[in-house]
Amino acid sequence: MLDLLPFLICAVAYAAQAVVFWPGRIISQRPGYWRLVPLVPLMLHITLLMDAFLGGDGVHLGFSIILSAIAALSVLVYGVASWRYSMGGMQGVVLAIAAVAVLLQGVMGGGQIVPHSDNPAFRAHLLMSMTSYSLFLIAALHAVFLAAAERALHRPAEKTASPGMLPLLTIEALLFRLLEVGFTILTLTLLTGIVFSKQTFGEHLPFTHMTVFGIASWLIFAALLLGRHRYGWRGKRAIYGTLAGFAMLFLSYMGAQFVLEILLGRA
Repeated sequence: MLDLLPFLICAVAYAAQAVVFWPGRIISQRPGYWRLVPLVPLMLHITLLMDAFLGGDGVHLGFSIILSAIAALSVLVYGVASWRYSMGGMQGVVLAIAAVAVLLQGVMGGGQIVPHSDNPAFRAHLLMSMTSYSLFLIAALHAVFLAAAERALHRPAEKTASPGMLPLLTIEALLFRLLEVGFTILTLTLLTGIVFSKQTFGEHLPFTHMTVFGIASWLIFAALLLGRHRYGWRGKRAIYGTLAGFAMLFLSYMGAQFVLEILLGRA
């Protein structure tokens, strides 16, 4: 129980702040230094992640650790972005996800040791893959908010939009900015993965589910960004393309780990 205590403290801190920042709350729209408050539990979160990643005998990875790391990076991105932009309550959703993720990490434990984790190419690949996951998770959340904003625009009588929601064009602009940065990092992730695979296994692109789904997500995001710049794609194309690309990216690693660890109970 004592081992779980710091995870509980971090999760409760995130959950409490999620209530404060939740869409529709007036406080979520006010500027000020309080926007950096989520970075306080984030420091504890990062400490817990470092203990899990670097367990003394190598790098440990697992479904809960990866999910927790992605959530932590998402909180960091939103915490920094909220200093410059009003996030319209979307920060509350990210904080709620982080609360669940850090609690799952505490309950499920430390994962398994990753072979070849001392390889610099692998470490670069891992860092960039986590970053791209986080950016595309945030982009997927923006796509959901964009869908809600569009629905509210076409059905104003239903009042489906939250008072704290950003304007539709602002959400859309932020979405494509996230996609552009995420796509750049995803490209670097694939390239470092190719280098690592060549150094370790002697082949550039091994035919695995990670390779297939990773390339599929890259192609979807590439097509979406090309369509945006050349044909002005927006609206439903942006929403569906973002969610489809994120689904492929999720399946490339997290989906397989979820099946193995959660459904099949294998370490």
